[in-house]
Amino acid sequence: MSIERWEIANGSEIHFTVRHLLISKVRGRFSRWSGTVQVPDGDWGRATVDVVIDASSIDTGIPKRDTDLRSANFLDVERYPDITFRTLYVTAWQANALQIAGELIMKGRVGEVILDTQSRGVTLDPAGYERARFSAKSAISRRDFGASGNVAWDKYGIMIGERIDVEIDVEAVRQPATAIPFLSDIHALSVSQG
Repeated sequence: MSIERWEIANGSEIHFTVRHLLISKVRGRFSRWSGTVQVPDGDWGRATVDVVIDASSIDTGIPKRDTDLRSANFLDVERYPDITFRTLYVTAWQANALQIAGELIMKGRVGEVILDTQSRGVTLDPAGYERARFSAKSAISRRDFGASGNVAWDKYGIMIGERIDVEIDVEAVRQPATAIPFLSDIHALSVSQG
C-alpha cells in the first residue's frame, strides 16, 4: 500500500460564527494551526486528516473578548494549549463530496464531529507541486466541550449561542514520495508542526 502525504499549507483558514445576545453574530478564526492528510493508494475516500490548532490563536478582532475566550471560562489555553482533530472514518457521497467523521479534543473533552467536505480540485502550482483544495462545514455545541462561559449569565444561552458554526478552507500540498513503513494505525504518523 502506498500512502500519499499532503501538508496543510499556510493560507488555509478556520472560521467560526456564534450568536451573541440572540440577535447579533460574533465571527472569528484561529490563525495558527497545522496538519496532514494521508491518502492511501490515491483514494481520497479513505483519507485521514490530523490537525492541531493553537487554541491561543483565537481571533475575533476584539482583544478584550479574545482574552476572555482564552480564559478558563472558555478555552482555558493555559491548561489546554491545543485543539486536535483526527479522522475516525470517511463516507464518500459523490466524486467531489465527502463526509469526514472525526474525534475533536478541546479543553480536555472528546467529541465526534462531522465535516461536510467539498473538493475544489487538484492543480499544479508554479513550482510544480500538486495542491488540493477543500472546503468543509460543521457545527458543534460549545457546552459539549466545556466552553460554558459565565454560568450565571449564560444559563440559557442568552449571552452566547449554544451552537458554533465552523467553516474551513484547506489547501494541501502533496509531499515528495518517501519510504513509509507499514503501520497498522496510520495515525501513528506525527502531525506536522510546519
